[in-house]
Amino acid sequence: MLTRPLQTLKASKALLAHIKTAKASQVASETKKNLLADAESPEAEVPIYLTLTTKKNIHPSRRLQPGKILIPHSLNTDPESTICIFTASPQRAYKDIFGSDEVPEALRKRITRVIDLNKLKAKFKAYEAQRKLYSEHDIFLADDRIINQLPKVLGKSFYKTTTKRPIPIVLMASRERVDGKRVLRSGGKKEQRDPLENVNARPTAAIVAEVETALSAALVHLAPSTNTAVRVGYANWTAEQLTANAHAIVSALVERFVPQKWNNVRSIYLKGPETAALPLWQTDELWADQSQVVADGADGVKAIGTGGAEKSNIGKKRKSLEAGGDADGEAEKLKERSRPTKKAKLPEGDDEKLDKEIAERKAKLKKQKKAAKQAMDA
Repeated sequence: MLTRPLQTLKASKALLAHIKTAKASQVASETKKNLLADAESPEAEVPIYLTLTTKKNIHPSRRLQPGKILIPHSLNTDPESTICIFTASPQRAYKDIFGSDEVPEALRKRITRVIDLNKLKAKFKAYEAQRKLYSEHDIFLADDRIINQLPKVLGKSFYKTTTKRPIPIVLMASRERVDGKRVLRSGGKKEQRDPLENVNARPTAAIVAEVETALSAALVHLAPSTNTAVRVGYANWTAEQLTANAHAIVSALVERFVPQKWNNVRSIYLKGPETAALPLWQTDELWADQSQVVADGADGVKAIGTGGAEKSNIGKKRKSLEAGGDADGEAEKLKERSRPTKKAKLPEGDDEKLDKEIAERKAKLKKQKKAAKQAMDA
């Protein structure tokens, strides 16, 4: 767990003060007024990120499942923000679920669109359609069964920034377990079964709780690299709010998503989109596995005083010589390989013959032109 709350609070205050000063000077220097900017708080939409770097890649796979972390101060506090939900098929069944009376009225009004993956592929192939969908909604949620397919379907319209990337939610019901094994669902005709059972959806109350949790969580979008950035708040928040969110995100991120946990964490920073990164925590050990570190003067490494730190060149040829091979024969073979190959000699050109051919060609052309002129005059 991050054990430096005073350091985090100090970094948060310094970062917020810097962003506020920079935004104020930027607004004062602008010659044209931005009608879309917030006049009371110009830094309201400036996000703050917590950056965690690891000693090794989090995972070598390029298809990492995004996750979410519950934080004390929600990033989506606007009660008027609209929600679009991407689901698995069939679309009609999930529309009925989110439109039912079991969903609270306030949440039901905010969910303005439900689209399944097949409809998303058919209707939103064009870039203009994707941009329109992106601009019409404030928050996007996605069924965790299809969320890894969305980058290919939605493209850079949604994934070139982290502002509105879909947050994963669990809509599929978990199967019951007996003696540690999953029980298959009972068979029967579809007409005689409950509609929710046909789509294998969770109960409506559980789905509502899942959506509310996603709205109050921070999105963790993992990548096969050593750097992970998570949005913790905005520049118009207080330093205490940023500190509380930063501690919650660091604890969950290290425990749930980082292999080897704190042994693999290298550093933690707090930064804005265009600011320097302020350090919150740094490790004393730069390597996750100490067996990879070779001390000076160890076997296979030359000391600096004997020609620099470089590995000994011990290969198959060296081993064969040490085993008692023919040194003179091996040296002769190496010399033959290193000698440049002779190129085939090209035939020398005959300039006198070439000049004679050119003169004959010119005389022939003059004769043909003279004959053509005489024919035209006649």
